[in-house]
Amino acid sequence: MKRTKLFISFFNSEKAGGMVLLLCTIISLLLANSNYSVQYNSLWHIQIGNHPLEYWINDGLMAVFFLLIGLELEREIYKGELSKIKEAILPLSGALGGMIIPAIIYLLFNSNTTYQKGFGIPMATDIAFAIGILSLLGNRIPLSLKIFLTALAVIDDLGAILMIALFYTKTIYFINLAISLAIFVFLLLLNRLKINNLIIYLIGGVLMWYFMLNSGVHATITGILLAFAIPFEDGRANSISYKLQSWLHYPVAFVVIPLFALCNTAIHLDTNWLNIINEPYSFGIVFGLTIGKPIGIVSFVYLSIKLKLTHLPKDINWNKLLAVGFLGGIGFTMSIFVTLLAFDSTQIINNSKIMILIASLLSGCIGYILLSNNFKSGE
Repeated sequence: MKRTKLFISFFNSEKAGGMVLLLCTIISLLLANSNYSVQYNSLWHIQIGNHPLEYWINDGLMAVFFLLIGLELEREIYKGELSKIKEAILPLSGALGGMIIPAIIYLLFNSNTTYQKGFGIPMATDIAFAIGILSLLGNRIPLSLKIFLTALAVIDDLGAILMIALFYTKTIYFINLAISLAIFVFLLLLNRLKINNLIIYLIGGVLMWYFMLNSGVHATITGILLAFAIPFEDGRANSISYKLQSWLHYPVAFVVIPLFALCNTAIHLDTNWLNIINEPYSFGIVFGLTIGKPIGIVSFVYLSIKLKLTHLPKDINWNKLLAVGFLGGIGFTMSIFVTLLAFDSTQIINNSKIMILIASLLSGCIGYILLSNNFKSGE
């Protein structure tokens, strides 16, 4: 597997970003349950224009996050681990299993209830947290395992975006949607004409975001579309796609995602918060992430290998793959994001966030312990 400078930069930014994300989550929970809880929560409801600050973070800044995901996915498809079909099938099959099985487990508990729309919550993997946990073991982790987890999480995020577009769009305003897509087609045309002025694409992206925002389709979809409209060329270091991706790594890891965490984990825990564990959506989230993710990832990879569609790299064994499957159960950012779209009740949203945090903590701890023991045993 080819070790590229951009991949190392991406991995390192996500690794450090995971630590910052954890710190922000702890700070947010402490403030939300302190004597300053009222002031802290009101901070995220400060009106900017016609919307509160949390709206601009979730619908605006997160589009930048998805732009980076799109640029990374594009690079993986053209030059990285997804450029060769046999190698791409390994993380692709794992990602599919890691989305399908958790959704099925969630629906086993919540089918035909008012909570069934939450099926997308346990389907997600948080890149920053998962890589952050993986990095705690340092150089003992083989590069192929890091690349597998990164590719799996990127594909997972793409799946989440498609799911948001298909299942979490309530009312569509077709004129605004048509304008947004027309801008996308225009940017694609500029791409074909080899127009390489990044400013033009960014202005087009902002306009596309605005009309998508007012179309009923979630505006963060714009990030992925814009990524594939920006010229990739041959992926050289002087291409505008490479430059933008390099520039976005640190702002996303240290500004966008931490702000999202601070805003969306401002959860007040009352004295009887443990009662929510008995709710069907709680079972669906916890079992979907902690059990469904590793089962889905490992079983689908196993099936693809048995069908001779792909193969395991020499430095990855099934124990390491199972451990990474548990790390895939760290949902956090994307799981919380889907929760905001799935439910309308503030109480259910907050309860779901608590269960996501619990499930992510369990998954991260189990994954770390399994990997640590794996390397101690010399496998």
